[in-house]
Amino acid sequence: QVQLVESGGGLVQAGGSLTLSCSASGRTFGRYAMGWFRQAPGLEREFVAAISWSGGTTYYADSVKGRFTISRDNAKNTVYLQMNSAKPEDTAGYYCAARSTAVAGTRPGQYDYWGQGTQVTVSS
Repeated sequence: QVQLVESGGGLVQAGGSLTLSCSASGRTFGRYAMGWFRQAPGLEREFVAAISWSGGTTYYADSVKGRFTISRDNAKNTVYLQMNSAKPEDTAGYYCAARSTAVAGTRPGQYDYWGQGTQVTVSS
């Protein structure tokens, strides 16, 4: 089992940057593909970015491609989401998730473990 804890959320101005972190418990972090999802009030949870367990393959939603970067440090059991050029529409709760396979997925149902989320608010 994996426990995930997100951090790094907060308030940022449009055009600014923020880095989210997700720390995982357990000694097998390197065997999990990881993803970031977000959910705004009244909307469904949507895919943001994902990374394979080796870090060699990444996927991004079209809405964040070129602005966000997902990365991981398996030695630190941590996955990151670097958010640049933030937009007000990026405002949401951000959740990291772990999938018990090498290959990352883009659908929430593909993930086995979830963190509690961290709020990101982008002001215009």
